[in-house]
Amino acid sequence: MPRRTALERLTTDKNMIDRLLSHDRPRSPWLAALLLAILVVLAIAPFLFPGAKSMSVVAKILVFILLVASYDLLLGYTGIVSFAHTMFFGIGAYGIAIASEKLGAGWGAVGLGLLGAIAVSVLLSLAVGLFSLRVKAIFFAMITLAVASAFMTLASQLSEFTGGEDGLTFRNPEWLSPSFEPFETPVLGLLIDGKAITYWLLFFTVLALFLLILRIVNSPFGRVLQAIRENDFRAEAIGYRTVVYRTLSNVLSALFATIAGALLALWLRYVGPDTTLSFEIMLDILLIVVIGGMGTLYGAVIGAVLFVLAQAYLQDLLTVGATAVQGIPVLQSVVAPDRWLLWLGVLFVLSVYHFPTGIVGRLRARALKVRP
Repeated sequence: MPRRTALERLTTDKNMIDRLLSHDRPRSPWLAALLLAILVVLAIAPFLFPGAKSMSVVAKILVFILLVASYDLLLGYTGIVSFAHTMFFGIGAYGIAIASEKLGAGWGAVGLGLLGAIAVSVLLSLAVGLFSLRVKAIFFAMITLAVASAFMTLASQLSEFTGGEDGLTFRNPEWLSPSFEPFETPVLGLLIDGKAITYWLLFFTVLALFLLILRIVNSPFGRVLQAIRENDFRAEAIGYRTVVYRTLSNVLSALFATIAGALLALWLRYVGPDTTLSFEIMLDILLIVVIGGMGTLYGAVIGAVLFVLAQAYLQDLLTVGATAVQGIPVLQSVVAPDRWLLWLGVLFVLSVYHFPTGIVGRLRARALKVRP
């Protein structure tokens, strides 16, 4: 009897996890272990990495997980290539910054800025979707690139609202301010302050929204998006209005990207064209999607962690390597810290060569071979 009770409890726990993951399991023990380790580390990151740089790195990982997952909803699940994703990312960040600067630090300014940014993003994504998604893929990509470039130019020139090239610096609500300390004594060796509270706000928001995107792509709506990705003519032939579904996918993707931008603004307490609107960020998103695996939201997690860590610490690693090979002319010049972008490109090429379907796709394919 006790054995049966334990078995029933295990079955119940598995059913709860299945519902939480929308019945989309990692389907690979190595991938499941890796995702669990990342979840635990990100949850307790303030206790493990109290330094300013390390906390900035893990916060950036959280923001990019949500940003890349929102883009994968558009590219990996719907098959739409867009270069305007950073525009919606920037709208979310500027919405928080402008509202906080005009109305002062407070939750009302944050809420109003977020609602205003979401409204602007929804209207813009709806307009872009309705007017552009009827054309072929390459023309839609060019249209979104033009719109994003125009928006970046506009943000740089409207200095009265956006701060121009210098950007905007603002204050967060009191609870999110670094000077806010709710406890007089450290908790488990960490003095809880507003920066740690801001981090956990990012963590739980990203976790909730990631699970929501996972639910969307595994719903009947998400199945239609995947059918459009595979063969839009067949989806249209069996009765689905593909333009409507593509437009809704574009709007949802823009909505989540806007929230990601708002979270980044709350963390940095600064917004500028280079931090949210630059084309380099768009390239980073594309690289992370390819590295992690398109059409797999778990790829956004794996790819964001690997890419942001490489971007933050590869130069430090090369510094150590250059010191180790000091005195060897050729090796010393090859592993020079100034060449970190070259090595980042080499790592990307190697990852694409060895993982053509992304890391998640490779792990899942390997698990299928092992499974009887």
